[in-house]
Amino acid sequence: LPTLIRQKRDGERLEDAESRRTVRGVTEGTAQQGQNGAMLMAIRLRGMDAGETLALTRAMAVSGRALSWPPAWHGLVVDKHSTGGVGDKVSLALAPALAACGCKVPMISGRGLGHTGGTLDKLEAIPGFRVSQSPEEMCSILERVGCCIVGQSEELVPADRVLYGLRDVTATVDSVPLITASILSKKAAEQLSALVLDVKFGGAALCPTQESARELARSLVEVGTHLGIRTAAVLSRMDQPLGRAVGNAQEVLEALECLDGGGPPDLRQLVTALG
Repeated sequence: LPTLIRQKRDGERLEDAESRRTVRGVTEGTAQQGQNGAMLMAIRLRGMDAGETLALTRAMAVSGRALSWPPAWHGLVVDKHSTGGVGDKVSLALAPALAACGCKVPMISGRGLGHTGGTLDKLEAIPGFRVSQSPEEMCSILERVGCCIVGQSEELVPADRVLYGLRDVTATVDSVPLITASILSKKAAEQLSALVLDVKFGGAALCPTQESARELARSLVEVGTHLGIRTAAVLSRMDQPLGRAVGNAQEVLEALECLDGGGPPDLRQLVTALG
């Protein structure tokens, strides 16, 4: 692993097998935390080309189980992901809205990164809510209610579970290849038919400018398409909080207002556009 870290540090590309070896070290625990952090920083500073990013995404996606669905759901399994912002509770309203339209939404989501709130943290404001579900439990929930929102686990994209938190404490959150691999490894494991991405830009977003958001959106759409997922991206402004509520429990309540036909206009508009 030190050889691979040095290679990336010096601006060389990682071959597919080397990306797989790096991810295997993360999931099997043979790589030390310092080595994982060093590799993240090397990728953040040196970047990755499209082929490298695709290889890293694929390696992370197969670090756990791939979900499988009944043949009758073919073409119905869809998802959405946002790059995050203050007050962004769109997933809490959009997933059940899509389910009401006949879609199946197996959303593997994340916790807060940097200053942005995490969907899982918001849901855990509901007493007794459990974000850890097995693939079998997810299938049962989708059969009954059409959507679920769960976290990474030992079974589902374990490489991302390790690297996600490490990016938060190593100042590597804003790396385009790492964002792309983190988001799309989860979506590849979901075996989706279609994916919509909400890529935010502005003073309160990971991408400060519309140009940087467009660069990230292009990376996500390109890699998503190569993974066989119909992928589209929407650029949305994040110069101020979305909606009126900020804070986990408050945001859950505002999402419920939105589902009931109320809530702030900007939240309803974005939910509708992405849907």
